[in-house]
Amino acid sequence: MKLLYTANSPYARKVRIVAIEKRIELELQEVVLADPECIVKQFNPLGKVPVLILDNQECLYDSKVIVEYLDLYTPVAHLIPQDNRNKILVRRWESLNDGICDAAIVAMLEERKPIEQQSKALIEKQLDKVLRGLDVLNGDIAKKKWCVNETFSLADIALGCMLGYVDLRFKQLKWQDNYLNLAKHYSLLVKRPSFKQTMPVVG
Repeated sequence: MKLLYTANSPYARKVRIVAIEKRIELELQEVVLADPECIVKQFNPLGKVPVLILDNQECLYDSKVIVEYLDLYTPVAHLIPQDNRNKILVRRWESLNDGICDAAIVAMLEERKPIEQQSKALIEKQLDKVLRGLDVLNGDIAKKKWCVNETFSLADIALGCMLGYVDLRFKQLKWQDNYLNLAKHYSLLVKRPSFKQTMPVVG
């Protein structure tokens, strides 16, 4: 199986971490989405990463679909609970964290425009989503070792990927100073080999 990814995509990082935790070997192919010759559109009509190309050349996207496929691929270290109640809770954590990433990316792309073309209102609206999400997650993780059922799961992976992305793109938010429960949880996550091997690249 081959994974098309970019180094700083929090969604692709989520997939890479799941594969490492599940001990699934993937052929990794880093792409540059801004390159006119980028091959991603050949495999995902939306032109987004991650894309998982299976051995039979069938393609899977987006990250939620890929991680579920990988979790079912082998029974080693299930990251999505098999009982429905905890599965829904894990998926809710994943959805909120992915949504925060969505908002952060919109804000980041707007900030990269020439100053005269930027919409301050749009940036503020998206960062408000980020901050409200962080506030809820900070409360939800209080007094817990892991997000759901005191077991390391996809919920923790999604949370760690989101925090890593916010830390990369919006250091001015100083989230580690303002959300101490999240900072404590993040310090635990980044010690795992899967997180160390997939750290975002500054730049």
